[in-house]
Order: sequence, then structure tokens, then C-alpha cells
Amino acid sequence: MKDVIFTVKKNVPLTKNVYEMTLTGDTSDIERPGQFVNIKLDGLYLRRPVSVCDKTNDTLTLIYKVVGKGTEQMANLPDKTKLSVLSGLGNGYDISVSGEHPLLLGGGVGVPPLYLLAKELIRDGKKPYVTLGFNSADEVFYEKEFEALGCTVTVTTVDGTYGKKGFVTDALPDDYTYYYACGPLPMLKAVYKACKTGGQLSFEERMGCGFGACMGCSCKTITGYKRICKDGPVLYKEEILWEK
Repeated sequence: MKDVIFTVKKNVPLTKNVYEMTLTGDTSDIERPGQFVNIKLDGLYLRRPVSVCDKTNDTLTLIYKVVGKGTEQMANLPDKTKLSVLSGLGNGYDISVSGEHPLLLGGGVGVPPLYLLAKELIRDGKKPYVTLGFNSADEVFYEKEFEALGCTVTVTTVDGTYGKKGFVTDALPDDYTYYYACGPLPMLKAVYKACKTGGQLSFEERMGCGFGACMGCSCKTITGYKRICKDGPVLYKEEILWEK
């Protein structure tokens, strides 16, 4: 982890309230798909955590949803803005256990970290299935980007206005060998129950520091409490204890 100065290269809407931001800077601390960064914004005490969607040696792609004061400020950042970014946070996904046909399940803004994951899996010779879940047609993004990588993509919408009507768990292929998931807690619980193979789940938590100092995002596992920001955000299916 290190504090890096990034420069906004592009900051554009993908849907009504979901934005794609491209930054330029040193990305060498980001070693695995599923890691995240923490962005300092003027006038706000807490940094804003955003998962990494994609990266090259000197560019970083982030996708975020406008849900409050911080992300609203991010949506209005002009090109060439300098940002202080804590980079390379979290543990990320382990792709060594994926098998031949891994299944990637993303809900809403849980979709972005799966993009870099899909690239890494394909680079490793795997053939991923990707299922993207949204509430309605006007919220769908990155379907074509996953298809361009060579993934087999299915989109579900809760209201049935696009793709298959229902949830990501209503569109499970028959022959997936492992699964990776990212999304809101109800989705992760449903995926945990529906998927019969091993898997890894990335949790969304409100984070204070982003690097394990404040203990504000701890969750209970079979080996004790883990900090989502440092020991996660990715946990293996086998270690998760769900709160009743």
C-alpha cells in the first residue's frame, strides 16, 4: 500500500448514476483483481473506497455509483484533477483455484472488479461465464466489455426489462467449476446458498481507514474476526459465518 498521486484522464457516466473514471499514475501496488483504492476528496474526512475495474502500468479504471456527498463530488471532478489515492488495498481474488469454467457473478456496482478478474482468468487459459445482475434495463453496464474479452455473458434484471428476468442465481450455468462473486450482502447470501462449488465472495462494507487500523469493518469467520478492508474484501466460501 502507498499513497499515490493520480490524475483524472476521463470521468464519464455509464448510466444515470454510475460513472467510469480513468486515472493516470503508478499502478504497481495493484497486484490482484478484487483489490481497491481509497480516494481523498477535498473537505471530506474519510476517503472513499472504490474497487479496481481495470489497470495497465500507468492507467487505472474505476467505476462508482453516486450515492452520497463523496461520490457526488467525484462525479463532478474535471479532467486533469490531481487526487491522493491509497493504492493496492485489500487481498483480491485467488485465480489459481478456478478450474476450467469459472463463474463470475456481479450485482450492480459489484460488477467492476470482475472485469479485471475475467481478463486475468482468460490470460490464464480459462473460459469464464459471467452473470451480471441489475434492477432494470437502464442500470445495465459493461455487458459488451465482458463479451469483447471472450466471456459467455448473461444479464439478469429484477423487473425483466432486459435479459433474463430474476436474479443472478436464476441464471447459473450447468458446468461451472468454481465461482467468484461481488455485490450487495443479500445477493452474496443467495449466491452462497445456490452455488454448490467452492467460491470466493467480495464484501462491500463501510470502511473508515481502508487498511485495517480502525477495525470498523470487521466480520466473523470460522477463524475469528477479519477486517474486510485488509483481510478481505474477498473471503473464501468455506470460511464465512453468516450473522443470523
